[in-house]
Amino acid sequence: MRILFITSNRIGDAVLSTGLLDHLLRTYPAARFTVACGAVSEGVFTRMPRLERLIAFDKRPRGMHWPPLWRATVGTWWDLVVDIRASAISWVLPTRRRAVMRKRPGHKIAQLAAVLGISPPPLPVTWTGEEDRARAAALLPEGAPVIAIGPTANWTGKLWPAERFVELARALAERDMPGARIAVFAGPGAQEAALAAPVLAALPRAIDLTGQLSLPEAAACLARCAIFIGNDSGLMHLAAAAGCATLGLFGAANASVAEYSPAGRRTGVAVTDGGGMAGISVAAARAAALRLLAA
Repeated sequence: MRILFITSNRIGDAVLSTGLLDHLLRTYPAARFTVACGAVSEGVFTRMPRLERLIAFDKRPRGMHWPPLWRATVGTWWDLVVDIRASAISWVLPTRRRAVMRKRPGHKIAQLAAVLGISPPPLPVTWTGEEDRARAAALLPEGAPVIAIGPTANWTGKLWPAERFVELARALAERDMPGARIAVFAGPGAQEAALAAPVLAALPRAIDLTGQLSLPEAAACLARCAIFIGNDSGLMHLAAAAGCATLGLFGAANASVAEYSPAGRRTGVAVTDGGGMAGISVAAARAAALRLLAA
């Protein structure tokens, strides 16, 4: 049995789609999978079991990224095509069955589960290899708990002020989790580094994991952390999927909290009642983090 899974070009959405893939892996234990995704989210799937082929492609103007994907997949008779991009390509590929995403209300994982009529929606997962877990163990050895901080995001409306991350991390490590280590996570690139720099400068003893990790390595590191606190981002979703207690920070201007709050077994949010991200106080975020840790 061969299954084609067409998923997102964004890391967060790609992570959220892993629950659906995990369901398919468990439902069809003999199936082989081809996953098509955006190049930036490729690492979400590189360690996936029974992955026969991974097709990574960059989004192009006027939908010109679809013809190459069609050429790469049209020669196979698929048993199932699952398309969470709701693209036209899923309707022009030979397949015995197709399941195509359509916009629905509710959390993203519920929308994804509806594609295959699954209830309750399966939670996202992460796939890591032995080498990823070994690197994580070297970077974050056993001992004091680790507070993971994610101060970056893909647009300014999602950014909590850097100085508040610093104040919160210090309060947790000094008062609530004495002796805890602080690790700062960020993706590759100059923009991510610039957003993380003020936090690292104010916390010189923090473990700097910015721009150093592949996505499977980041997932393995996050699985070793006591809690992740960060903006709405791909890292936030990866932390929740990895099983880390995850606190997502959402401003009132970000109306997507109902759709994109972190999905996992131990998750919470801090949301301002009005205004932007600056409306979330350190006290409110700390109280939400402590509730999450207590739970």
